[in-house]
Amino acid sequence: MSAKAHLKDFQAPVFKDLTSAIRALAMDAVEKAKSGHPGMPMGMAEIAEVLWIHHLRHNPANPKWPDRDRFVLSNGHGSMLLYALLHLTGYDLPMEEIKRFRQLHSKTPGHPEYGVTPGVETTTGPLGQGLANAVGMAIAEKVLAAEFNRPGFDIVNHYTYVFLGDGCLMEGVSHEACSLAGVLGLGKLICFYDDNGISIDGHVEGWFTDDTPKRFEAYGWHVVPHVNGHDPVAIQRAIEEAKAVTDKPSLICCKTVIGMGAPNKAGSHDVHGAALGEAEVAATRPHIGWHYGPFEIPKEVYDAWDARAKGAKLEAQWNAKFAEYRKAYPREAAEFERRIKGELPEGWETHVQALIRRVNDKAETVATRKASQIAIEALAPHLPELIGGSADLTGSNLTHWSGSRPLTRTDGGNYIHYGVREFGMSAIMNGMALHGGFIPYGGTFLVFSDYARNAVRMAALMKTRTVFVFTHDSIGLGEDGPTHQPIEHAASLRLIPNMEVWRPCDTVETVVAWVRAIERRDGPVALLLSRQNVPFQARDADALERIRRGAYVLSEAVGGAPRCVIIATGSEVPLAMGAQKALADEGIPVRVVSMPCTSVFDRQDPQYREAVLPRGVPRVAVEAGVSDYWRKYVGLEGAVVGIDTFGESAPAADLFKHFGFTVENVVKAVKSVL
Repeated sequence: MSAKAHLKDFQAPVFKDLTSAIRALAMDAVEKAKSGHPGMPMGMAEIAEVLWIHHLRHNPANPKWPDRDRFVLSNGHGSMLLYALLHLTGYDLPMEEIKRFRQLHSKTPGHPEYGVTPGVETTTGPLGQGLANAVGMAIAEKVLAAEFNRPGFDIVNHYTYVFLGDGCLMEGVSHEACSLAGVLGLGKLICFYDDNGISIDGHVEGWFTDDTPKRFEAYGWHVVPHVNGHDPVAIQRAIEEAKAVTDKPSLICCKTVIGMGAPNKAGSHDVHGAALGEAEVAATRPHIGWHYGPFEIPKEVYDAWDARAKGAKLEAQWNAKFAEYRKAYPREAAEFERRIKGELPEGWETHVQALIRRVNDKAETVATRKASQIAIEALAPHLPELIGGSADLTGSNLTHWSGSRPLTRTDGGNYIHYGVREFGMSAIMNGMALHGGFIPYGGTFLVFSDYARNAVRMAALMKTRTVFVFTHDSIGLGEDGPTHQPIEHAASLRLIPNMEVWRPCDTVETVVAWVRAIERRDGPVALLLSRQNVPFQARDADALERIRRGAYVLSEAVGGAPRCVIIATGSEVPLAMGAQKALADEGIPVRVVSMPCTSVFDRQDPQYREAVLPRGVPRVAVEAGVSDYWRKYVGLEGAVVGIDTFGESAPAADLFKHFGFTVENVVKAVKSVL
């Protein structure tokens, strides 16, 4: 559609009512809740109308249509904009839910939440992360298209659109993600910058004076500057220009007035994060020509917004194309459908069991980071949906395998060199997982999970199928010293709800942890892996299955009922085993429990938990991390061999001895509780 033809549409009398409906719903919902952010929805109404009515390919009846365009509201505080759009265009979001904005168990929470509201593609609110998620979605589209499209069959061909604000651009994660997006030439990524000059503290010129267009041009983006965000024709022309550039992501810089339409508060930070107030709401209605009551939308406005018929037609056209694709490429079509559904390939369990037996029989003594690479090497050929990467530590994290192919500007691949961008990497992985068709994994040192922390938390909140590979998991890192030696990190990750943290002790536990990470469909998994070699632990055949339960009896007490249980994880399991032997020589029978994943163990039935950790038997926990976390297992009467200070710079063996991670000290701890 040409800009001239489109101009006629914008001159239609109904157009103003379309944008006024957004403004009215936003101010009414926020006013009813006495909480929220009306300013951004009111300021971006025209941009939303042009994009959603004239460009966005979506089907409200099927929010999971694989080839839909993705829309991400990175400035998620303006959630009422998205809720208004979803409601008006025909998603399963009735007016009663709009009226329940920000109320308990509503489908309209304060910030958009993935899995709560139909049509919401990602949870946003922590600024900048939605933008980074969108980069991941655009990467997923690019790689899927390269893998599955065939001449005449562009079955993967959609855009990722993003609304973002000043706050998103001030957050450092926007630099990480957008810099990489420019390098990769993500031409299907189009972002709209809501340049309203306002943040919570007021006018941003006191703290944000970046030349944003030049910044993004330096990243290698196509930039459309100085667009009047309240002029539909200018917005339409900018979108057409952005779509014409296929080898670069685009940033459309839209100058807007926050709270547009509010006669006394527009352009002020007063409308950013607070209800307009009854008097201003009443004054706004005639000012924007909206002569309807709260939450009242006339039929002609609903009809103009309704995207259901158009969406059904678009999806039907795609389904017809895919049916022809299936006839021409049956293997590729079946594989595409499997991956979009998130199902594992046929014969998966057989392959996994054979792999575990093979690794168990080989009984290698290697670092668990190397065991992780062994697992990837064995599993990845059966899982083309695995897409890996590292934040500039590939050779240390060992996240690559023999079939790794780097993703570049011109070629699809299955491995991403993220550069030194731990936060961006993690948020981008979340976006790929949300897009569908991939199980992303990415590596960095455990201590740098701090950089990635909020994206890791968001993965747990959204229940994404994301795998975080954190290596160099303790003072065993050695000479790099306390800046690089994690102390509190394992415990802090375990405290995140819905996060599974696995700290395996050898090759077999590492493979089991990887299998769990791939099989889990309701949340992320973090793998905590050692830099240093750890000995293989012999175990009976039944123990191989019990590893999956998070904790198990690795070695039963010899010479009678156990007088103490030693609980250990990761590289400290050998210390527990050594202490068990030393104590047995003194006639003190001790059980050793390996607990690679505390949260999985905590979910087991009470009978199993008590069978592993019997009541009345004293306990000692051993882990090279903060000790307080283990009090939930050992109680006040038990002991913890841990570390509650920062580390030192020295060879790993010297550090373990210095900080008391020795067989002798574990023996001493056991005797202290008997």
